[in-house]
Amino acid sequence: MRPGEPGTSRAGGLDLRRLLLENGALSALVVLVVAMSLLSGDFLTTQNLLNVGVQAAVTAILAFGVTFVIVAAGIDLSVGSVAALSATVLAWSATKEGLPVWLAVLLAVATGLACGVVNGLLVSYGKLPPFIATLAMLSIGRGLSLVISQGSPIPFPDSVSKVGDTLGGWLPVPVLVMVAMGLVTAVVLARTYLGRAMYAIGGNEEAARLSGLRVQRQKIAIYALSGLFAAVAGVVLASRLASAQPQAAQGYELDAIAAVVIGGASLAGGVGKASGTLIGALILAVLRNGLNLLSVSAFWQQVVIGVVIALAVLLDSVRRKAGAAPGAPAGSTSSGTGRKGPQALRYTLAAVVAAAVIAAVSLWNNGSSGTSTKVGLSLSTLNNPFFVQMKEGAQAEARKAGVDLTVTDAQNDASQQANQLQNFTSGTMGAVVVNPVDSDAIGPAARAANKADIPVVAADRGVNKADVATLVASDNVAGGRQAAKALAGKLGGKGTVVVLQGTAGTSASRERGRGFAEGIKAFPGIEVVAKQPADFDRAKGLDVMTNLLQGHPDVDGVFAENDEMALGAVKALGGRAGKSVSVVGFDGTPDGLEAVADGTLYASVAQQPKELGRIAVRNAVAVADGEKVPSTVKVPVKVVTSANVKDFR
Repeated sequence: MRPGEPGTSRAGGLDLRRLLLENGALSALVVLVVAMSLLSGDFLTTQNLLNVGVQAAVTAILAFGVTFVIVAAGIDLSVGSVAALSATVLAWSATKEGLPVWLAVLLAVATGLACGVVNGLLVSYGKLPPFIATLAMLSIGRGLSLVISQGSPIPFPDSVSKVGDTLGGWLPVPVLVMVAMGLVTAVVLARTYLGRAMYAIGGNEEAARLSGLRVQRQKIAIYALSGLFAAVAGVVLASRLASAQPQAAQGYELDAIAAVVIGGASLAGGVGKASGTLIGALILAVLRNGLNLLSVSAFWQQVVIGVVIALAVLLDSVRRKAGAAPGAPAGSTSSGTGRKGPQALRYTLAAVVAAAVIAAVSLWNNGSSGTSTKVGLSLSTLNNPFFVQMKEGAQAEARKAGVDLTVTDAQNDASQQANQLQNFTSGTMGAVVVNPVDSDAIGPAARAANKADIPVVAADRGVNKADVATLVASDNVAGGRQAAKALAGKLGGKGTVVVLQGTAGTSASRERGRGFAEGIKAFPGIEVVAKQPADFDRAKGLDVMTNLLQGHPDVDGVFAENDEMALGAVKALGGRAGKSVSVVGFDGTPDGLEAVADGTLYASVAQQPKELGRIAVRNAVAVADGEKVPSTVKVPVKVVTSANVKDFR
């Protein structure tokens, strides 16, 4: 048949349609890149694109492992915890136990493999649903990581930390590891017996079993591979942070699953490929990177990411349904021509809506003051009134100074915060203010800002192994001592006390707890009968305090490492709070001060977070303008009781 004849045209149309069907996620990625490039002049630069690759690396490696499981119609919710556990095992065995680094690396990999094998055994022979089996491993892995590390970050061996560095000063090693693991995934899926078994099991497990496939053994191997990839991801993540964080990679399992699904895999099994998973991980990284550069509100970022993920999957789903829909015979003119218009319209609308959502939220949140000075502020979390107040103080000072302030929320994730500082470094920031999740983990990202000649101001917590223009902070250790003195004074130097601790591994929890422990030693008549973490959360404070009261019903006092947990403890104590049981909190939040005024909370160590935010931004603007600032600026902490609470409200 000659090229000009109608049949060839139809065949060409079908080839184009097939190409579109197989690359829905790629189309979404291209749309996002184009949209971000048009909206931000800082996006399409070599350095920023490398940053996107680095930020996608951990999620992509985890997602490659999860791809095996999802293709086989399973699910793995444990990969984030397994990654943290493997990294913790490596750091602990190499630094605490003195094992050779090569042996520590093998031990870390073996840990990931073992966790995967256990998952496979529970699913195959224990007959547990994959959701339940891996959910159990999620909790076990995280718990073991905390047990081994005692809740504190462990420095990573220098030789292994090079995995988080660059080659030749510009090519990131995490990107190379990501590419290598992607190639391994592609080969396993397309060229091995195990890969064919995954597709067979995911397509129809019973048919695979009847055809002679040893399904149970194959599932163990599949989950073992997922654990192995999680271990590699954990090593890469810890290398970037120069420390093993026991709370690292929380929620990463959801990002990994999202990347696989965005990449075109089906949760029903039987469908999925490595290239699609990589594209899915890149979509997530591009979104987070671009939204940081566009100064989109930290709260709106969550909304935008959710909408764009849904649109990307919807676009791919529509394309797949169009390709799978029963049509007319190949030679019929109705085989696709009648649907091309509506399909093209759907694709165009999806792309336009994705770009419009990004642009609208960007313009809505971007003050566009037209000034040449921009300041980035990365907060450890905005799920806490203290840091919300810090943000409000920082924004008020920025408006007063006439500068553009971009605020991001690290959600208590040291890796996410490192990504945010990288994004600030890629932009045109005059200075960066960081409130570290962990002082050690933020060091490498802060050094990168130093290298780019962007001044760094530390707020509330210090930055280790990097140059900071100034540290604006309250003294958490001193505050803990003051809390101990206040509580001991109220109890007359005698009694039993319980301590509600913050999120394990965070510097705020460590420092406040250390200060309280040091201060309470001066009162031998007071016994600390229990210490339990409640993650700086009011609801968890309520639950933990309720449980502690079962074992210690006659407790006389409570020290909570922030006001949110203190208010949860007050709720658990009911009528005893402020009467037979004295509760001391930390932070001086509005709700905490209200409780002090009401008498249910005896005292709170007030840090004046709004003032802290104001001073941090004020110093950031000064250093951006080339002015000299003090190396340390202390914001005083004060114990607030009913006697002086009116001075703080």
